[in-house]
Amino acid sequence: MEKRWVQMLFILPAFVIFSVFIVIPMLSSFYYSLTDWNGLDPDVHIVGFKNYKTLLHDSEVWISLKNTLYFAILVTIFQNVISLVLAMLVDGTNWIFRFLRVLYLIPALLSALAIGYIWSYLYNPIFGIINTVLTDMGLSNLTQDWLGDPKWSMFSVVFTNIWQWTGLSLVIYLAGLQAIPADMYEAADIDGASKWKRFVHITFPLIAPSFTINILISIIGSFKVFDIIYVMTKGGPGTTTESLAILLYKKAFNFNEMGYGTAIAVVMFLIILVISIIQLTILRRREVEA
Repeated sequence: MEKRWVQMLFILPAFVIFSVFIVIPMLSSFYYSLTDWNGLDPDVHIVGFKNYKTLLHDSEVWISLKNTLYFAILVTIFQNVISLVLAMLVDGTNWIFRFLRVLYLIPALLSALAIGYIWSYLYNPIFGIINTVLTDMGLSNLTQDWLGDPKWSMFSVVFTNIWQWTGLSLVIYLAGLQAIPADMYEAADIDGASKWKRFVHITFPLIAPSFTINILISIIGSFKVFDIIYVMTKGGPGTTTESLAILLYKKAFNFNEMGYGTAIAVVMFLIILVISIIQLTILRRREVEA
């Protein structure tokens, strides 16, 4: 018992911090989602599920949900495909490969706010580098108002997000690739297997855990996306790039509808929870089969 109490004392500081900053705010969010609190008034009135009923009939919520799903699908697919390809290309011991790994990882270490501001300047239709380069190359017909045109704004934000986080996914895939025993590839070479067959029958099945982690991180990160969109477009033009997190922020802090904004946060949490459980179930089953 004495040994157990000592162990509990070591765990206690982390448990207190986790409870104060994670558990208590999470539980209070469920409570405030049932109120009409404006975030400032000390008086809080319980309104039951009124916020959730309003939410179901709010067209802006559905537009934001559609934008978030669209963003999540694009980011998850392209980020994982690109990072897997790059991981296979830099999977070597040469110093050039090591240098490239570090280079690809740097954006993931930078602040999303800084990256958002940098890419906003790059996308600027007047003095941005992208349009300037296109014009200098004689391709002025391809210049766009990348963040101001509803046709291009979402793609521009998605590209920036992929650019930032591809390096992190690459590192996870690279860890999976380097854990594959070399003798499996040697056996495949003896059997005369092509590179594609080696990938399909050896590489892809054996990096299943890396695949599960990356897909899960991409989905959760995409559904919570706020900072990079807020810096670059603030959800515009109109509501073209407005995510659920952006809408939550506007309702809670711009319009002082803290109760309604918290209800949106709870719905986000439930959506992410359900998708994560389904995803883990499917991907874990694939890992076992692999």
